[in-house]
Amino acid sequence: MLTQLRQDHANMARLLHVLQLKQKTLAEGERPNFQLIREVVDYILDYMSGFTEPLERMCTEQLNTRAPQADALCQRLADDYRALNARLARLSQDLDMILMDAVVPMDRFSEDLKAYLEAHRTYLRGEREELFPLIREHFDEDDLDRLAKALPEGAEAELARLQDGYPELYAEFREAPSPLN
Repeated sequence: MLTQLRQDHANMARLLHVLQLKQKTLAEGERPNFQLIREVVDYILDYMSGFTEPLERMCTEQLNTRAPQADALCQRLADDYRALNARLARLSQDLDMILMDAVVPMDRFSEDLKAYLEAHRTYLRGEREELFPLIREHFDEDDLDRLAKALPEGAEAELARLQDGYPELYAEFREAPSPLN
């Protein structure tokens, strides 16, 4: 289970890298492929609601009973998640407007995208450095197995859907470095 979480983090870091490349293109005054940005944003929104949210909820419930000292961390991660989701939803709305050729200030969109990327990387770092060690410490193999079975199958199936439906995006994803920074 923890191996899968680490792999999911690596995949998300790669997607964030793809978005960062598009943000840099935009910041340099060029027009990136907004449809490709749309696909990444949609993928992340789906992933967050279908996988991240249930995972956070289940981990928080179990950790609160086994490690009450983790309550503040779980609350902070939940708050960070809600803020991250709200940022991404705003970006999604702006993308809708851009793709409909509405006037959207590109400098603001670029800055919003950059702020989102920083916030999402910070969130992933918090999970990796603080939540995962608590899971490792307080969950046994049976707990991890139950957790894995309770989570929706998603990450690998979604990546396969991405590969089939959006070959250009998937190619950029595969080329992106996977270090988590």
